[in-house]
Amino acid sequence: MNSTFLNLNSSDFIKGLIMAVLSTVITVVYQTVEAGSLTFDWKSIGTMALTTALAYIMKNLFTNSAGKLFAKEEN
Repeated sequence: MNSTFLNLNSSDFIKGLIMAVLSTVITVVYQTVEAGSLTFDWKSIGTMALTTALAYIMKNLFTNSAGKLFAKEEN
């Protein structure tokens, strides 16, 4: 079930965590291929994960249960 406008449920946080992990892994793999060596910048990885999770949760907070951004619930 989708959360209503200005409300979040537990699935929003779980999906945000999944998005944070996936986007961070993809970014690290991309940077590794570009640099040609496997090095980890933990501060950069943490920042990427946190900003991705927060962006996803904020998007869900401002989306109603019909998937419309910045729209109140339709009755």
